[in-house]
Amino acid sequence: MNLLFCYNFIVERSDIMKNKIILGLSILTLLLTGCSAEEKKGGIKNPLEKLFPKEEEKTLQIVDLESKSRPFAVMIDNHDNATPHTGLQDAYIVYEMVVEGGITRLMAIFKDQETATIGPVRSSRHYFLDYALENDAIYTHWGWSPQAQSDIPKLGVNNINALYDNSFWRDNSRNAPHNGMTSIEKLKTTANNKNYNRDTNKDLLLNYSVDSIELKEMEQSKIANNVSIRYSSYQTVTYEYDSTNKVYKRIRKGSPHVDKQTGKQYTAKNIIVYQIHNELMGSKGRQELSNIGTSNGYYITNGYAVPITVKKDSRSGQTVYKYLDGKEINVNDGNTFIQIQPKDQELKIIE
Repeated sequence: MNLLFCYNFIVERSDIMKNKIILGLSILTLLLTGCSAEEKKGGIKNPLEKLFPKEEEKTLQIVDLESKSRPFAVMIDNHDNATPHTGLQDAYIVYEMVVEGGITRLMAIFKDQETATIGPVRSSRHYFLDYALENDAIYTHWGWSPQAQSDIPKLGVNNINALYDNSFWRDNSRNAPHNGMTSIEKLKTTANNKNYNRDTNKDLLLNYSVDSIELKEMEQSKIANNVSIRYSSYQTVTYEYDSTNKVYKRIRKGSPHVDKQTGKQYTAKNIIVYQIHNELMGSKGRQELSNIGTSNGYYITNGYAVPITVKKDSRSGQTVYKYLDGKEINVNDGNTFIQIQPKDQELKIIE
């Protein structure tokens, strides 16, 4: 038995040594042929990569973290006669807020896109400027309220206005004033002609994660298969979770919110919803929103929602979104709809 054990031990050790020798010879061969024809053609620079290939680096799909280009913030008409919209699928952030009459308007943020048609474009309201500023975006609109007209130069907002700038056209298949359109190409041309700085040193508003953010195990998380956000008797937006594609399908006033050119329903990877106080201002029913300070809301993604705090210190300062433990949130790689809802309106998050 002892002799048999010794024999097996020697054989096993021989196999191990043989494998080591083979591996060593393979490495030596690669090193000696490191300047092979493959390398000369611009192939593998390090021959060891053949044996020990690097893991592929994950990169964000929604934004390029190396890009310093400034976004464009485009005001989008959300009246019933303005639908279907065009181009919103290319926006990495879309804000929705109430305006006069209980209607909402959208502000879509585009970065490093070449979207050929965006719209319909509509006029500015002064509180949307705060969110263009926090993204260091070039603000794009078709006209303005008196408050926005006063605040744009006062706050130093770089803006492109269809009343004065040749970056827009009318879509004759729609009725005015719900038919003003623009494109990224035209906006870039106008921004250059106005000598607007096209680079930004401002950080992105949101922290994006290449790894999936799952809220299921977080404190006070709850299932969020359906989300209903009421702005007024005129406007309610809802989202239905698509568990196959892990996105939320956007529904406007009970009907799928679709793009005119693609026919596809808009979706959201991330939803941030919070409530702030609003009140009527003046005789035309325009709104004042109390958006400076701290609010409570929810971050919703991948079928779950968690409560968050929302803080904005100044009109140009970036809104900070935190979990209840005080840690700033990360969001999933994908587009985000930020729903800023009047405080007295109903929010439903349903399994």
